[in-house]
Amino acid sequence: MNQKKQHYLLNKAKEAGNLLKNHVEKDHVVRIISHNDSDGLSSAGIICNAVSKLNGKFHVTIVPRLREGFIKKLAREKYQLFFFCDMGSAALESLSRLKKEIIVADHHQIPDEGYDDLENITHVNPHLYEIDGTKDISASGVSYLTVKGMDNKDLAGLALAGAFGDMQGVNGFTGFNKIILDEGIQSGTVEIHDDLKIPYKNEEPIYKSLAYTLNPILPGLTGDLEGSMTFLEKMGVSYGIKFSDLSNEERDILKEELIKVNTNIFGTVYSMPREINPLKNIEDYARILDACGKNKKYGLGLSICLGDKKDSVAEAQRLVKKYQDNLVKGIDWIKKEGSVKLDYIQHIYTEDKRKKSLMGTLASVGLELKYLDPKKPVIAISKMDNVIKISARSTPQQIEKGVNLGKALEEASKSFNGSGGGHNIAAGAVVPYKEMENFLNLVNDIISEQIKS
Repeated sequence: MNQKKQHYLLNKAKEAGNLLKNHVEKDHVVRIISHNDSDGLSSAGIICNAVSKLNGKFHVTIVPRLREGFIKKLAREKYQLFFFCDMGSAALESLSRLKKEIIVADHHQIPDEGYDDLENITHVNPHLYEIDGTKDISASGVSYLTVKGMDNKDLAGLALAGAFGDMQGVNGFTGFNKIILDEGIQSGTVEIHDDLKIPYKNEEPIYKSLAYTLNPILPGLTGDLEGSMTFLEKMGVSYGIKFSDLSNEERDILKEELIKVNTNIFGTVYSMPREINPLKNIEDYARILDACGKNKKYGLGLSICLGDKKDSVAEAQRLVKKYQDNLVKGIDWIKKEGSVKLDYIQHIYTEDKRKKSLMGTLASVGLELKYLDPKKPVIAISKMDNVIKISARSTPQQIEKGVNLGKALEEASKSFNGSGGGHNIAAGAVVPYKEMENFLNLVNDIISEQIKS
């Protein structure tokens, strides 16, 4: 990562942090708007914690996307500072009409023009400095950089939870994420050690923990409860007990066998030693926030970020269990049904309420398990009344060939009075239901051009 570009991003983040502090010192209520996923909730949590530490006040709203109607409502509000987390970079012109001071802390791809001349917006985004917002820093990391100078290095773990939520820690942390990790270790709020990367291993029976393992994928085990039971039975390990209840000998056997399935299952695990047990593992923390977001329990997720641990975490764990059970069923659905293929893309479609919030994850898992064609991006479609919600996923191999889903969905959705954007490897959009077939054909054409150019 270029040090000069790194320095520019840090300076812009510091500028945003100073603006935030000035408004808090003037006793202005900070109006925070953030995305509804794990990264968005972590981002909002970081800003809320920073404002609280300054004895300031805030008003938070969590939304799935920035609609024009919502922005118009914000324009009628009397706040002096609006702070957008994990969103905003694709809507700068609309946001500028709020006529108040605005901070945008985002990591999604930026528009090709019109992002550098809006006087009332302080725009903090790694892509402005050619830093990769897909893998080197998430929105929670950008939010952390904005407030860390105000004695907030203890929030490094929360920033990493957001990064995990956006799949940025899959192969270890790079770029600014690595800098944030190092600061967390130095402050004593983050620890690392080598271990099996099995989720919820102190909360769930071991066979469920294996079936729930997505990072890394375990072929034959991920999403397969029966396969996980059989796997454990063959090695003589009881599948009905928790990992923490296994003997040392059983743990060693399990480790050896899992490494045969995927060598990446054993490696660096990141934890926050000062947190209560369900939140100690930073990946588990991210999953808990994700479950809150998927179930529209945004206040619950924010409460956890702000320190309301015991009751909130217990409720969130119930949501996680429901989410994981639905995910296992969804993976089985993908395995059986597959996708509909066009020349350069493939798509999956649902009207099932339980699957709608899982479609992006199902697309990613389906590609990794090869239940879906790993050579084509997946357009996952959920019908929502008279519109369709799109969650698109690709692979690093496809990105190397030129695929950029964020740009493709942004361009295609505009053609049908919709909205879209995101990252090269993962993106989203909303378009009218009646235009679904035309939209898919246009995305297919755009991806074709990206690969050929």
